Amino acid sequence: MVSKSQIKFVRQLAQKKRRDQHDLFVAEGHKVVQEFINEKYEPYQLFTSNLSLFSSHQAIVVSQSEMKAMSALKTPSDVLAVFAKANEQSLLQSNLILALESIQDPGNLGTIIRICDWFGIQDVVCSLDTVDCYNPKVIRSTMGSLARVQLLYKDLQEWLAGMQNRKIIATNMAGQSVYEYAFDSPTILVIGNEGRGLSKQVQKLTSDAITIPRFGGPESLNAAMATGIIVAEARRKNPIGK
Repeated sequence: MVSKSQIKFVRQLAQKKRRDQHDLFVAEGHKVVQEFINEKYEPYQLFTSNLSLFSSHQAIVVSQSEMKAMSALKTPSDVLAVFAKANEQSLLQSNLILALESIQDPGNLGTIIRICDWFGIQDVVCSLDTVDCYNPKVIRSTMGSLARVQLLYKDLQEWLAGMQNRKIIATNMAGQSVYEYAFDSPTILVIGNEGRGLSKQVQKLTSDAITIPRFGGPESLNAAMATGIIVAEARRKNPIGK
């Protein structure tokens, strides 16, 4: 049985300040929760309206109304878990690292994380004003991929200034076609804000610029779509080493 104080505590974790205060986050849905458990995340609290789904873990059985009271979803799932945030690790020596500047849409960030997981990109560096990766909408849209992709929040200009031993690629309509770019050395791909693109300060720190050729009428692609196309091409040309 779940108490009113437990319900209140879980609901408060929808707020970033509470997640930061307790170093906890909420994941909802059987598949999403199972993905975190498979990656050795130990549930701080696990709630379910169907105990058979998690017979190997100590779960608190709740009613549908109690689950609805805790859930951030319009249609609550039958599983909700509270996990501790991952400890920040050093960047891996990956051939391809993604950097994000001022990504604001949770759905975009979640999709970008799924793309990184699919293509084996384990490190993503985010500007401090990028949406929180533990935002419930981000968690939901990653479908569990956040369990395998590390996001680090840093002063992006300062971090890029210290990474000049790598090629730092900006996305720019005037850049070289992504289909002609070699991707033959350790690379940082920088994706900018959905509406404004990259700031001038970050652009000054990049060494190369690439673009996705346009064959139709749309003015632009959203950040997640652009990331998927570029990363797929980078992996096609340089599949060796993550």
